[in-house]
Amino acid sequence: MTTALAPAPASNALEVFSYGGGWQSTTALVLAARGELPFRTFLFANVGDDSEHPATLRYVAEHAAPFAAAHGIELHTLARIRRDGTTETLYGRLTKEGSRSLPIPVRMSNGAPGTRSCTADFKIRVIGRWLKAHGATADNPATVGIGISVDEIERANNRRCEPHERIIYPLLDLGIRRADCPRIIRSAGLPVPPKSSCWFCPFHRITTWADMRRDEPDLFQRACALEATLNARRTELGKDPVWLTRHAAPLADVVPTDDVLPLDFGDGACDSGWCFT
Repeated sequence: MTTALAPAPASNALEVFSYGGGWQSTTALVLAARGELPFRTFLFANVGDDSEHPATLRYVAEHAAPFAAAHGIELHTLARIRRDGTTETLYGRLTKEGSRSLPIPVRMSNGAPGTRSCTADFKIRVIGRWLKAHGATADNPATVGIGISVDEIERANNRRCEPHERIIYPLLDLGIRRADCPRIIRSAGLPVPPKSSCWFCPFHRITTWADMRRDEPDLFQRACALEATLNARRTELGKDPVWLTRHAAPLADVVPTDDVLPLDFGDGACDSGWCFT
């Protein structure tokens, strides 16, 4: 469900879990329902109904939210709200007429990923605004659980802690690996969620793009159109093109139409601990 940013009294007991809709955070939701984790509030920062992968949005609506409600857990869906009260989406920012913003980590002409602000603007700050509205301060920080598992422990130190929060990684304390997540999720009667991400994320592996091209051709064509839109704008500005893969060529040209072996390890990892958990 979606909630307004109503202030709440400061409390030393404000504990929330950052819910991404993927394997690790759904595992945390199941463990919280069992009483094995203390979190009773989960926050899903939705970067936009036009930006999150449709399968993730369906999973949250059809499975995660009903499961949370049935177990007395609050699962709040949050959005980025402008000063005028309207909602801004990541896709909307990318495609806004006249926009020069490139908040996603597109690949530059030299193959290096560009700087990004999508996670900070559409997830970290959105959750931070909710926390501060509900009493979190530098003197009284909220505890925020992040769903990083043991096999991804190197990601735990890549998330900067804001003054109003204290970041913890409860799956690490429990020794849970990503491979453990499907078993835990199924034990609660839930289907295993798809990998959570924006459908146009440049961190996708080629295998992910190939799956999309085969199984979700309309979505793949939208990604190709987005890449073309970004480059048409950059041409007008006299700038080099950017790409949604590391292959420095249009998406439609580099993504095969046939099945590919899952050997492309160059993309697909979010290093923030917020997007793919």
